Amino acid sequence: MNKDYFFCGVGGSGMMPLAMIVQAQGNRISGSDRALDQGRTPDKFDWLRAHGVALHPQDGSGVVSKDQVVIATGAVEDTVPDIGAARRVGAVIKTRPQLLSELFNAAPTSVGVAGTSGKSTITGMAAWILDHAGRAPTVVNGAVMKNFATPDQPFASALIGGPDLFVAEVDESDGSIARYDPTVAVVSNISLDHKSMEELRDLFGGFVGRATTAVLNLDNPETAALAQELAQTLPPGKAITFALGEEEAELSAHDLQPLPTGMTFELRVRGEATRAARLNVPGAHNVANALAALGAVRALGVDMDQAVAALETFSGIRRRLEVVGTQGGVTVIDDFAHNPDKIAATLKTLHAFDGRLLILFQPHGFGPLKLMQQEFIEGFAGLMRPDDVLLMPEPVYYGGTTDRSVGSEDIAAGVRAAGRQAQALATRADCGDRIVDMARPGDRVVVMGARDDSLSTFAAELLARL
Repeated sequence: MNKDYFFCGVGGSGMMPLAMIVQAQGNRISGSDRALDQGRTPDKFDWLRAHGVALHPQDGSGVVSKDQVVIATGAVEDTVPDIGAARRVGAVIKTRPQLLSELFNAAPTSVGVAGTSGKSTITGMAAWILDHAGRAPTVVNGAVMKNFATPDQPFASALIGGPDLFVAEVDESDGSIARYDPTVAVVSNISLDHKSMEELRDLFGGFVGRATTAVLNLDNPETAALAQELAQTLPPGKAITFALGEEEAELSAHDLQPLPTGMTFELRVRGEATRAARLNVPGAHNVANALAALGAVRALGVDMDQAVAALETFSGIRRRLEVVGTQGGVTVIDDFAHNPDKIAATLKTLHAFDGRLLILFQPHGFGPLKLMQQEFIEGFAGLMRPDDVLLMPEPVYYGGTTDRSVGSEDIAAGVRAAGRQAQALATRADCGDRIVDMARPGDRVVVMGARDDSLSTFAAELLARL
């Protein structure tokens, strides 16, 4: 029976693909979004309207019936007007992870992609390979998969496939990973991000324990420890391991060669002949992501030659080291990096080639800055070159009771104390003005941050000003 779903935050990177999949199953979709009320990213909301999604202000006015199912992004708080309205009319309230895990667990075969970094890219790579192999996957990603984007589907963070195979990026930051029962569990890496290491070990351990097959990264100490535990407690074949240059892994990459826009490497699969492989996305971290995706599709019986060929035409994920353009000899890059691991991957990739980096890093919240203050400082200070410059506005803050005791100046001061150039300015616009003043031919400007779609608009405007 068709249902009425109301998505609170319908334009969000996690909500929008889920709404599209629920709509494709024959349900009616409506929703609200704070960004819509604030006039941000209008193109996205015009597209949603054009595709049959009724949009309302985020004031509770769209929730009018007990027959609606109201989907909340995260915390279900009565202070959110839509949630208050849902309680008043007696509507069912579910969180996004509740709904996604229900759809995921209902599929006969499922692939859950988890880990602190690389999830969106691995999910996109696996989706592209499976689509090429004729497996018709239904996919929920947290970012736009460029291979599936078309003029009619510019926000291709979902892929509407068949009912038999469901692939999804799975989040550990809110603990919701505990809801998923995957056929194949992929874990790219485990490192400090939103939760303590003890909590993370429990969550990821449970996730791989519920799977038929686990795909695990031997280059990450925590994930390697998980692989070792599985080897001792479960039958052979439960784990498919991967690594860069690690002969013990089932899938390994050797002789990595960086190209300006990609990578070449030698792929070794245990018991098979060596294959030459090429990626059109740059960085050693993307070779690791490719191995994870190959492990996932191998677990589903996809031919490796076919999988490697598909990877060569994988064009990437939006806002993952995405070149916006070059103006006056200065290249602007838009990037999602927001935790120490992701930032390290971006800086290492960019430093494989010459040119000063002007780094704008907009933290995605005060909480992560406080939790990982030292890791942020050490990460930037350790990987920036003497002529690189870090510019930071204050973290994204939409109100609430968050502890704001650690801000951008605390990070910038720590980086300066370690001998590198860093400044914290009041606003993002101030950072942009400083970058335009400083930029010279040969520089790369990197706009880094998460959970704010307007960063891409900012990057494009910056390019136009250079």
